[in-house]
Amino acid sequence: MNKRLIFRIARSLLLARWKQTLVAAIGVTFSITMFIALLSFMSGLNNLLDGLMLNRTAHIRLYNEIKPNIHQPVNSSREFNKSYNFIRSIKSSSTRQEVYNSGAIMQALKKDGRVQGIAAKITAPVFFNDGAVQITGIIFGIDVQAESQLFHFSDYVFYCDPLDLKNVSNSIILGEGLAAKLQVETGDVVQVTASTREQFSLKVVGFFQSGVQELDNVQSFTSIGTTQKILGKPGDYITDIQVKLNDINQAPVIAKEYAQLYQTDAEDIQTANAQFETGSFVRTLISYMVGITLLIVAGFGIYNILNMMIYEKMDSIAILKATGFSGRDVNRIFLVIALSIGFFGGLMGLLFGFLFSLVIDQIPFITAALPAVKTYPVDYNPVFYLIGSSFSLVTTYLAGWAPARKASRIDPVIIIRGK
Repeated sequence: MNKRLIFRIARSLLLARWKQTLVAAIGVTFSITMFIALLSFMSGLNNLLDGLMLNRTAHIRLYNEIKPNIHQPVNSSREFNKSYNFIRSIKSSSTRQEVYNSGAIMQALKKDGRVQGIAAKITAPVFFNDGAVQITGIIFGIDVQAESQLFHFSDYVFYCDPLDLKNVSNSIILGEGLAAKLQVETGDVVQVTASTREQFSLKVVGFFQSGVQELDNVQSFTSIGTTQKILGKPGDYITDIQVKLNDINQAPVIAKEYAQLYQTDAEDIQTANAQFETGSFVRTLISYMVGITLLIVAGFGIYNILNMMIYEKMDSIAILKATGFSGRDVNRIFLVIALSIGFFGGLMGLLFGFLFSLVIDQIPFITAALPAVKTYPVDYNPVFYLIGSSFSLVTTYLAGWAPARKASRIDPVIIIRGK
């Protein structure tokens, strides 16, 4: 049968029951709109929350952990070499925290094609002197340029240029919570006491706010050279080498390789932040399930409308089959009706979903914990729109398949005799 004729008949049936058709299309439009808006918002929220920690975390961290020496004298004794020895209260060995031969390691990492970049770091526990009170804190000595390029350090710094750490001698950027405890402003000088019990004066050039209050209450940042002076260490002293990979999924395997190759401890980002990845996965799963549920509900609406249309159009179907239309042609007509509802309803749903996402993206989101965030986060990922359009067509096709099959099996003789 002529395809153009089938489309014309389907169009006539759609317009003949335009109110029911409009209701079905609105159902699909609403489902796709909420699917796109919900998924875009939840994905944007996931990116924001993950960024608070994951974007600030190295894919692989090389360091030396202070831990008990596994080689104990009793294990070397011939008398007990065939025994399993339980030893209690083993003290930590004299291993230093610095990464041995850090310069050569960093040169080798830069030549590794799997590595996007590296950033050296020093972790130094200190006391901030507030009069007679000493406040516990941590100073991170960083390479500002590498830290900003690889781990978005500059996104969390305010009231200053992050490069001030490099350009201003003996300068420090304080965590917002720590600055509040010390009651200092930019330009003030703070006194710190290192583990060597020596005091050091540092000028406050700005503040850092990650959005994680527990971290902002204790952490602060200086240049690597300043931290080395505070600790009284030489210029090659490094406690951490942060590695960012081209493919984050390779981090666990490469971390084990680096640990054996460079004889250091290595921690991958999946191990360090497993709870964040779990939370993101659960939130995304909930978003998809809600969206799919809305589409299924819209599909039942289309199914009911097509069923009613078949009962009301029995005469028309009988006439079509009596004039030479086959059951397959009738089946195609009703499938075209269902897919037309899904197509136009889905198209409008994509448009309204995009507009709704734009509205959400303009709503002010003011919070003291995240000064860099001004509006609610939205992710305009094209994949969401592809999934939404695919689901709209698949759902409406499945909703129209059973009624279309029923219509194709109608015997025109029985219908005409009944009249």
